[in-house]
Amino acid sequence: MKIFTYILVILAFALIIFNITLLDFNNLLEGDSMIALIGIAASFCAICILLIFKSSKLLEEKLNGK
Repeated sequence: MKIFTYILVILAFALIIFNITLLDFNNLLEGDSMIALIGIAASFCAICILLIFKSSKLLEEKLNGK
């Protein structure tokens, strides 16, 4: 499970980098730039959720004495 979460975090970072390349800094809130901003925000949310999941699993292991 640990490797799977690391792979998902790396994929989310790759999506952030890809969506940054789609941004048009002259018109950030129009067309493909808006979709790219939504994609960047969703990727950041996914990373936060995965990090919370990872820390909760680490806490669970410590509480169980492993």
